[in-house]
Amino acid sequence: MTLFQISHLWLLAVLAGCAAAPPTLVKLPAVSATDGPEEVAAPENVVLTAFEVPEFVEPAAEQSAGFLFEKTPAEGLTLAALEQLALTNNPVVGQAAARVRALRGKCLQVGLPPNPTIGYTASEIGNEGAAGQQGGFVGQEYITAGKLEKNRAVVRAEIERAEQELVAAEQRVRTDIRLSYYRALVAQQRVELATTLVEATGEAVSASEDLLAAEEIPRAALLQTQVEQQNALISLRTAQNELTAAWQQMSAVAGDGDLPPQPLVGNPTLLPNDLDWQESLSRLTTTSPEIAAAMAELSRSRRALNRACVQAVPDVNTQMSVQYDDATNDTIAGVQVGVPLPLWDRHQGGIRQAQAEITVASQNIDRVALDLKRRLVIAFQEYSNAKTQVETYAVEILPRAEQTFDLVRRGYAAGEVGYLELLTAQRTYAQTNLTYLDALDSLWRSWTRIDGMLLDESLATPL
Repeated sequence: MTLFQISHLWLLAVLAGCAAAPPTLVKLPAVSATDGPEEVAAPENVVLTAFEVPEFVEPAAEQSAGFLFEKTPAEGLTLAALEQLALTNNPVVGQAAARVRALRGKCLQVGLPPNPTIGYTASEIGNEGAAGQQGGFVGQEYITAGKLEKNRAVVRAEIERAEQELVAAEQRVRTDIRLSYYRALVAQQRVELATTLVEATGEAVSASEDLLAAEEIPRAALLQTQVEQQNALISLRTAQNELTAAWQQMSAVAGDGDLPPQPLVGNPTLLPNDLDWQESLSRLTTTSPEIAAAMAELSRSRRALNRACVQAVPDVNTQMSVQYDDATNDTIAGVQVGVPLPLWDRHQGGIRQAQAEITVASQNIDRVALDLKRRLVIAFQEYSNAKTQVETYAVEILPRAEQTFDLVRRGYAAGEVGYLELLTAQRTYAQTNLTYLDALDSLWRSWTRIDGMLLDESLATPL
């Protein structure tokens, strides 16, 4: 056996372990140059394996929000810590909470009665040189027909809507942080896989250079290994860029631009529980904050109609005055009561407006429900496609790619398979694992959006 064959047997064993999670280097036992092919064709301590993909399982009761993540004692940032950081620092949550507080202040204000008025009054000043009648007055406007309480009823409905918008904002933040978290987890796996590929192809290039110098292989074989090395370097740089982008996105959602990059605790290959279309649709239409906010708006518009119907009921203005008449040295009092006559303005336009707003709010509930279903169809299609792809790769493609790689390795060791077939099998095996990671990324993205009731893009959604 030549040095070239021995070096590539070691290389293939390294690549065999590159897809494990986490990737580990697998070394062959020491083999001398005089050993025959049968002595190294199938070493007992070399295990060719792809990413371990467990069956879809139900999340444990104590795990956060239905998410599965690997609990390890290793140091790193957890999903729960990221969620808490985001809910504390993200300005969208603070903005929505401030709006609720503002409306509560408004509710207090609109139910307060008008302040009384107090002032000075004088009449007949200078009549026959006298000071006339001088004194003071007190006035008060009385709001009738329960208008103040109806004002507060309208604002209470606005508070209910704002509270649902706060719930939606918090859910958007959770969904965004989970999306970036699982994107970063998959990117970590890509970096680890690509790093191992770069190391392996670097060893292949080094071995090919030595064999070319010994005139045991043609220059084309060296060029081919160099091409594979460059492809591995591109994959590594792409994975590193993906990890950097995911981390920066996660830092933005968390509201901490100075969040230092660090390892994330979790395992993206632990898959989420299955989603059912009918259950997802039912959950969305019954518990979505968007539906609840639309229903709160309908309640507000109905209360606004009740308020508009009593607007024409006259409020009572009263005034009482006390004066001293300088001409007669008498103290005199006066009382004045007035109400507007609703002859022309009976608030008929405001009533029609309130009636139309009820129709708008009612139609908006239907619109939101249909829009949620439309968005769920798109997300569920992505989820179904990704789930099928992940399961197919786990059950069919990855095992066959592993078996093919093993057979080619054995054939090459026995001298039955050429060098180009070896490189092709190597490239196919690596690409299969990378494609599997892409499918995992798509699966987590669609599952997270559905589980988060299609609420995301927290920083891009104005309140």
